[in-house]
Amino acid sequence: MKRDQLLALLERYNPTDTAEKEFKTRTIAFVKEHKDCFERTLLIGHITASAWLLNKEETKALLLHHTKLDRWFQLGGHCDGDSDVLAVAIKEAQEESGINGIKAVNPAIFDIDIHTIPARKDEPEHDHYDIRFLLKVTSDEDVVQNRESKELRWITKDPHTMPTQARSVSRMFEKWISL
Repeated sequence: MKRDQLLALLERYNPTDTAEKEFKTRTIAFVKEHKDCFERTLLIGHITASAWLLNKEETKALLLHHTKLDRWFQLGGHCDGDSDVLAVAIKEAQEESGINGIKAVNPAIFDIDIHTIPARKDEPEHDHYDIRFLLKVTSDEDVVQNRESKELRWITKDPHTMPTQARSVSRMFEKWISL
């Protein structure tokens, strides 16, 4: 997937709320303005890819408690130069969950978010232009925690199982329970 393919995916995407409409507009402008938008070396920000990962029955979603940021998130990470954001979302979900059998429920974008990452050590504050996909486990659902997370947790469609109320995550939860 090249920049123009990501732009086509973004153009076809229909945001669900006002904030997400703004994220779509800003992300399209960012991709058009920066040929190196998939590179972590673009210090003002870069494209990232994430997964709302469901179990086989699509009755649970997997969240992780991020070690560095000490907050709950969906699985995902940096593209590191790879413009195929769906492939990156799958790879990151595999790496962060320890689950190898993962596929897209749908190759279309599930959610868009822009969030600011605080400065750390040699890394300045920057934005993540996060492209999110709805993915599903196709193999064993046993998770293997790695150093990037303090905890991995399967949640149900019961809002009481959500470990965070952050809008970035709760918006995907709301989309999932309305499927």
